[in-house]
Amino acid sequence: MNRLHERYNKEISTALMKELNFPNVMMVPKLEKIVINSGVGEATQNIKVLDKVMEELATISGQKPSLRRAKKSIASFRLRAGQPVAATVTLRGERMYDFMDRFVSIVIPRIKDFRGMSKKSFDGRGNYTIAMKDQLVFPEINYSKVDKPKGMSITFVTSARTNQDSIALLTQLGVPFR
Repeated sequence: MNRLHERYNKEISTALMKELNFPNVMMVPKLEKIVINSGVGEATQNIKVLDKVMEELATISGQKPSLRRAKKSIASFRLRAGQPVAATVTLRGERMYDFMDRFVSIVIPRIKDFRGMSKKSFDGRGNYTIAMKDQLVFPEINYSKVDKPKGMSITFVTSARTNQDSIALLTQLGVPFR
């Protein structure tokens, strides 16, 4: 069992139960999944760019990413329906806790000019999305093999019903907010 998962079961769930005044342990919010998504607009001209992104997402997450295709054709972007445009990884269980642990303890301290995560990125239902400008903050990525920095979004899907419950959960898990 991962150290963050173990800490959640032993300390964080009871602390959240007291902090949020829940009468039952089953009401305590928990992390359900982490979705890492990287959209590549250049893939319309050069499909090999998407292969590189998929390879990098696989190294970051430890899991094979799935290919996402365009739903509609957009002529101004030279995009056809069914054309591959993004790569996505959904992490659950132990891999999710492994990624969260590495993200909080290694990746966040490596972000340039970091002043804390914004509390404005919640969706109203307890899910939190972070936009990363480049993949070089992850220690698994080899600098010499990166052609150009590509952004990604990381979404933490929680079972929390409100943003306040989700903020409390993510703060206990180690995410630093402003």
